[in-house]
Amino acid sequence: MKYKKNEAKAYARETMRGIWAAALNPFDEALKLDEAGLRRNIRHWIDDLDIQGLFIAGKQGEFWSMSIEERKRNMTIAVEECGDKAGTIMSISDQSVDTVLDLGRHAQSCGADYVVVHAPMLSFCHDRDEVLYNYYKYLCDRLDIGIAMWSHPDSGYLMAPETCARISELPNIMAIKYSVPREMYARLTQMVGDKILVSTSAEDDWLDNIEDLGWQLYLCSSPPYLLQTKADRRMHEYTELAFAGKFEAARKLRNSLEPVRAALRDTKPAGKPTAHGKYWQELLGQTGGRVRHPMLELTEAEKAATSAGFEDCGLLR
Repeated sequence: MKYKKNEAKAYARETMRGIWAAALNPFDEALKLDEAGLRRNIRHWIDDLDIQGLFIAGKQGEFWSMSIEERKRNMTIAVEECGDKAGTIMSISDQSVDTVLDLGRHAQSCGADYVVVHAPMLSFCHDRDEVLYNYYKYLCDRLDIGIAMWSHPDSGYLMAPETCARISELPNIMAIKYSVPREMYARLTQMVGDKILVSTSAEDDWLDNIEDLGWQLYLCSSPPYLLQTKADRRMHEYTELAFAGKFEAARKLRNSLEPVRAALRDTKPAGKPTAHGKYWQELLGQTGGRVRHPMLELTEAEKAATSAGFEDCGLLR
């Protein structure tokens, strides 16, 4: 651990800055984790794209298809490859709180910077504030590492800003990935001030959130390595311009990526987001690989349409 439990908030405020990306996990033809491919991807993301941190073993990484030991191995590989060049935040999300704690202890011991815990599914529960507060308190009481909240419609509900603000008082809660409508995350940002870092995964809102809400952290999804190449780092560049207060120039650069966003969005089959992201990686020269069940692979026709969109989008290689 690089900080004490009661220093988690301050350490995150100091070190979690800029673009963090959620890692897709490459699986080989036998559906085993392609460790060499993952390591190559991480080195490219850090060395060539200057991504500041990685979100590991989350939904993009198909964590729900992985064994506990695979998830631990995933974390260890990321820590080894990131070293002191990029931060790590490990998803330890699970419906079993014992699994969450087991993964959290591994994250602490392997050298991860932070962990993130998804709001749990709460069947038949309609008054959630006390349930969620006690859930995160239970974890904070038992882990020393900084913990980020994570609220997304996948839980079947959204955590209210008031609930999140209450949980943010816990000593090692240091951030939230808040995948909710903008009015909700803007309100939470106002409520918590600089107590915790608030962020969301929508890349096309990132510049506006720097300018309007004073955000310092993009946490996070796959656009940082799907919209960029070693020769074309426009997301990184518009971020740096925004941090320097040069918003007009940043906006022009951000808007220039719209053809790439459109190609990525318009060629994506609605039921195959993970396979599509991995195939786009392959087109970029990264290691994409297979998806695991229940996710579906792209058809040859879907690959052809994606390849055509990719070739026409203007992303420099």
